[in-house]
Amino acid sequence: ARTAWHTHPLGQTLIVTSGCGRVQREGGPVEEIRAGDVVCFAPGERHWHGASPTTAMTHIAIQEQLDGKVVDWMEHVTDTQYQG
Repeated sequence: ARTAWHTHPLGQTLIVTSGCGRVQREGGPVEEIRAGDVVCFAPGERHWHGASPTTAMTHIAIQEQLDGKVVDWMEHVTDTQYQG
């Protein structure tokens, strides 16, 4: 499982609580994340996150709303993008 590309008007913090996953910022490499990792995305930073191909990942996602909005969803992440 993985999210679509998206942004958050005031940024987002992920706290990985179990498993292994992946994140990618637009223009950057696919990064592996594991339990105990904390990942911060800047306001308006286009990104996606999800489980690894073989392992589930659980995380706490923290973001605040701006004018009632917490996320702007965009296109789906392709299989090619997900594979890195």
